[in-house]
Amino acid sequence: MDALTLLTADHNRVRGLFTRWKAAHEDGDTATAGQLYKKMAEELGVHTDIEETVFYPAIDGASDELHEMVMEALEEHKVAKAEIHEASMLPAADDRFVAKVTVLIESVEHHAEEEESEMWTAVRKALSAEQLEELGQALEDRKKVLGAPTLADKIDLTKAELSELAKNQEIPGRSKMDHDELAATVAPN
Repeated sequence: MDALTLLTADHNRVRGLFTRWKAAHEDGDTATAGQLYKKMAEELGVHTDIEETVFYPAIDGASDELHEMVMEALEEHKVAKAEIHEASMLPAADDRFVAKVTVLIESVEHHAEEEESEMWTAVRKALSAEQLEELGQALEDRKKVLGAPTLADKIDLTKAELSELAKNQEIPGRSKMDHDELAATVAPN
């Protein structure tokens, strides 16, 4: 699977966590909100790592436009990491925790939207389909090193099983995804 599809799958998995966190927060369920936040922090930790160690270095020199986008993306990662660190020091019932997670969600949603709407277009112009497939494999290899679930961990599930996981995880756009996209997107449990 190509790198951009895999990274978009990560974005959608995190978007599902955001939706579930917001619902738990609105319901006053601080225990669930705290658990979902921990999953968010883990997912974002892996995602920023694979982008910073594999993806951004691979695309950075492809064009001046991509270099500027990578520099901005790295700064956005710093903001997200700071919010994650600060929120992790607070109990889930603390108003400051809620504010920090809210800012984190807004920041990450902006970052993901910008990557998908602008960076992906520039990357597709700069890299061949074969290069994107190779880069996708490198991203998966890095995830495995980090102990994170990979596409291979979920590819044997049926489309019905994957669809059910996607529904439970509130993955956006799930009804339009094929089997492989669902497998790339859902968390295994």
